Amino acid sequence: MSATPRGRIYVLRHGETEWSRDGRHTSRTDLPLTPTGEDAARIAGRLLVTLRGDVPPPVVWTSPRRRAQDTARLAGLAPDAVRDDLVEWDYGDYEGRTTPEIREDVPGWTVWSHPCPGGETGAQVAARLDRVLADAERVIAERDLVLVGHGHAGRVLIARYLSLEPSAGVGFAFDAASVTVLGHERGVPRIDLLNAPGGLVEPPPPPADRH
Repeated sequence: MSATPRGRIYVLRHGETEWSRDGRHTSRTDLPLTPTGEDAARIAGRLLVTLRGDVPPPVVWTSPRRRAQDTARLAGLAPDAVRDDLVEWDYGDYEGRTTPEIREDVPGWTVWSHPCPGGETGAQVAARLDRVLADAERVIAERDLVLVGHGHAGRVLIARYLSLEPSAGVGFAFDAASVTVLGHERGVPRIDLLNAPGGLVEPPPPPADRH
């Protein structure tokens, strides 16, 4: 960035699905949110309002997957664009399998260090998210931008925002329905907030009745 942007990027991961709850790798499979995931999406929406304050509405881009679009809707966001380049890492032959299951065939496997046969490489994921970030730079020159997407791809996006290799995404937590805020220090990219609220998936209890 050649100048200090006026806006920031808010990265929202979709809420819980049955497969994300069970640790099953989910890319192309278009699953709905669980009731817990729906509640968490609403919480994320309230968090975004708290974080952004009284400012003009953000530009919103979302993945085409149902779980991302439903999260955006429940969070009170109106997408301006649905972008194919925000989809989750394509796991290829590992779609629907858990890491322990994959490791029965490939000991020590992780998405960060091993290939996904029939799917994407980290470099391929990074290339499409670099396009998102290039477009985002033009938006945040004037306004905030909310990106609604997925877990592994979102972690790669955070890494690429900091000009790191895609494998550096392993170092960033990004729970279901969490928000990460990508800001800047006089034009130099930085993380302002990571993985908030950090695994909270149930709404807080109502205040006790004192009467």
